[in-house]
Amino acid sequence: MDELTQFFKMISDETRLRIMVLLYHQRLCVCEICGITGISQPNVSKHLAKLRDKGFVKDERQEQFIFYSLNVEELVFKDVLKTVINNIENYPILKEDMQRLKNADKFLEACKC
Repeated sequence: MDELTQFFKMISDETRLRIMVLLYHQRLCVCEICGITGISQPNVSKHLAKLRDKGFVKDERQEQFIFYSLNVEELVFKDVLKTVINNIENYPILKEDMQRLKNADKFLEACKC
């Protein structure tokens, strides 16, 4: 039950929910997440650290970049995220994030990590 409670605490924050929805689709670097969401690097890093500490994301260093990916194995958690994504038309900010996700590479190219 504790893991379920932790999951809902994590996605109850708008920034963390946005990050998890993005990572549901692909692994991303901090600078890509910042570029897509328009959220500052310190703020994104703080939320990624919380998600990583709770085990909901994992990180992988690749050259000078650290890429983050979703680390959700629990079927219930995946279903919750999938339901949000399947109803993305109801959530304009998530819909905008998905549009910008298509150009995530441009944010990585501009990264000064």
